[in-house]
Amino acid sequence: MAKKDQRMSETETEEEETEAESMSESESGSEEQKQESKGGGIDYIMSLPDVPRNVPPHVELQRTRVFANIDAPTHTDSIQYSGAFASVGLDNSFRLDQFRNNFRVEVIRFSDDGMDMEFDMIGIDPAIANAFRRILIAEVPTMAIEKVFIANNTSLIQDEVLAHRLGLIPISVDPRLFEYAENNAPNERNTIVFKLHVQCAKALEEEKGQSKKKKEEKKVPPRITVKAKDLKWLPKGSEFYLESEDSNSNSTSKSKTYTSFTCSQDSLPEFSNNKIGFKEPLDDINIARLGPGQEIELEAQAVKGVGKTHAKWSPVATAWYRMLPEVVLLEEIEDEDAETLKKKCPVGVFDIEDIANGRKRLTVAQPRACTLCRECIRGGEEWEKRVSLRRVKDHFIFTIESTGALPPEVLFTEAVKILESKCERMISELS
Repeated sequence: MAKKDQRMSETETEEEETEAESMSESESGSEEQKQESKGGGIDYIMSLPDVPRNVPPHVELQRTRVFANIDAPTHTDSIQYSGAFASVGLDNSFRLDQFRNNFRVEVIRFSDDGMDMEFDMIGIDPAIANAFRRILIAEVPTMAIEKVFIANNTSLIQDEVLAHRLGLIPISVDPRLFEYAENNAPNERNTIVFKLHVQCAKALEEEKGQSKKKKEEKKVPPRITVKAKDLKWLPKGSEFYLESEDSNSNSTSKSKTYTSFTCSQDSLPEFSNNKIGFKEPLDDINIARLGPGQEIELEAQAVKGVGKTHAKWSPVATAWYRMLPEVVLLEEIEDEDAETLKKKCPVGVFDIEDIANGRKRLTVAQPRACTLCRECIRGGEEWEKRVSLRRVKDHFIFTIESTGALPPEVLFTEAVKILESKCERMISELS
């Protein structure tokens, strides 16, 4: 009996030890699951002790720079996968807080006429920079002439060509003050009406017996130039009557025109102090040339639109960007080699500085001016080993050249609003 009791106690002890081991394993497994659920996949990998913490310099350069070699650029791709560099301890996932901290816009210059600006967009992906460019070209609305009613045109320019030229003239007015016309009748809230009536006087008959010298002294210009400033704003709407209406009828009812204005546009508060028209230098755009006896009489209606419908509504002459150039001297270049390399660069990126004992050393004075022509690394491997041309992948030099309808800073602000509305619409559709 004593032996039986001893065997039973040993069995119970072994069962208790097995249960304790299983409990400890389940607890350790649950702790690992908690760590994984707490930090996420990439965060959990980064927390492991065997993962290296320092990114090798060559990997960091490949990730953040484009190398412009003599034959072709390399490392041009942007890697979006979050775990692409996990083996070297780098979390490549997109984080909103990091984007907020890193992204910034720095204005570099404004032109004297206020038509173009240059600024840096730092800390963004090329896709976002390209989205801004496409929105500026095709989706920021402006006002442009859409319909032209020609009463008389005896100039050399055909009616269709004349209407096309009128549509391409930028109008100095804020399109945010107007509504889209769509299929609505032209009214004071969606249409601007201009009138053009220019006539070149006929040449006077020459008097008989008049000397050639006296004829030249008259200096009468044989032709006149029709410019954008000759277009006159009609705040009350069209003055051309519909063909079905008889303007000379004795009816007491008001005759209908091509617009349906309920009030004059200059009586509206937004236009009372800002007349609509063509400001300098837009008012000097040539429309046509008239010879003696030629005449143009027409009315033009401008409506709101976007560039993806027609280029005449595009608010920019051009909008483009390039990555920030980076010129690095891999070794010191002095004396004759320095002079040679300075002469190679056509845009003056390099400069010479004097050092001790009458020696000269090459320096990078204007890296931003580099156009990546690669003239400095042509002429053999010796130059390619001494100069490195790079581009910063997340630093973009953005240039906006406005047509004059809106200032470039306003155009960029409107592009940001449009991109924001697109993101909000996408989020609402996904949710």
